[in-house]
Amino acid sequence: MERWISGRTVAEVQVLHPRAVRRHLGGAEDFAARLTGRRTGAVRRRGKYLWLPFEDTAEAVLAHLGMSGQLLVQPGHAPDEKHLRIRVRFADDVGTELRFVDQRTFGGLSLHGSVPGDLEGLPDAIAHIARDPLDPAFDEAAFHLALRRRRTTVKRALLDQSLISGVGNIYADEALWRARLHYDRPTATLTRPRSAELLGHVRDVMSAALAVGGTSFDSLYVNVNGESGYFERSLDAYGREDEPCRRCGTAMRRRPWMNRSSYFCPRCQRPPRPAGASALVPRRPS
Repeated sequence: MERWISGRTVAEVQVLHPRAVRRHLGGAEDFAARLTGRRTGAVRRRGKYLWLPFEDTAEAVLAHLGMSGQLLVQPGHAPDEKHLRIRVRFADDVGTELRFVDQRTFGGLSLHGSVPGDLEGLPDAIAHIARDPLDPAFDEAAFHLALRRRRTTVKRALLDQSLISGVGNIYADEALWRARLHYDRPTATLTRPRSAELLGHVRDVMSAALAVGGTSFDSLYVNVNGESGYFERSLDAYGREDEPCRRCGTAMRRRPWMNRSSYFCPRCQRPPRPAGASALVPRRPS
């Protein structure tokens, strides 16, 4: 988006479905009016949110794609998509426009003020979202301390957007497989070197996925030019139930987990011992 959108002046905004701006308190007409004439700055991202700041005000358009949302850059003469919800035209001769397409209408755009003093213009609506591990400003020491304090398990922590953002169910399973950690391992048992190792694997997985456009399982998950990602061809854990572990050959397993699934190797990623298990071992007579 930064390549195609930054530095352009908005000429017209068409809201074609009210649900696409339901998070904007002023409604569709106010949303369109307040964007018109604004010059866009550098596109930013945190977790599952994107925001487009403006050069002349401390406000930004915040985008959440939901389950099926797409932000597409299309030629102005291209036919409208079936589920086109918002169209943004620009005051230049580039010939392309920004379209928000959303089949299930769970996503949307809204206008928000920025957190005072934040250099990136972070919208106040997502001030609680943590930085992602690829962000140069990510604080590893603070992350480790937060892990030790939380009474939770390692996969729950990886998906906790207030601790770390950008890690979804698929990439969590991939990083945990690489780190040889079971998804139910208590975070309080992780040493500083172990949590640093896990972060390294998270970064490797995310970087590898980004290099091939992410992980696409259907036609809804595409980039700004409508292209799918191909990281699913390189998955080591997710979706590989009963297939041999690429490291030891043991059959991979799947377990239901928080209305989702966790994939792991029962040999490489041994489950933690139940609390109090040591007390169940009979003592030898003295």
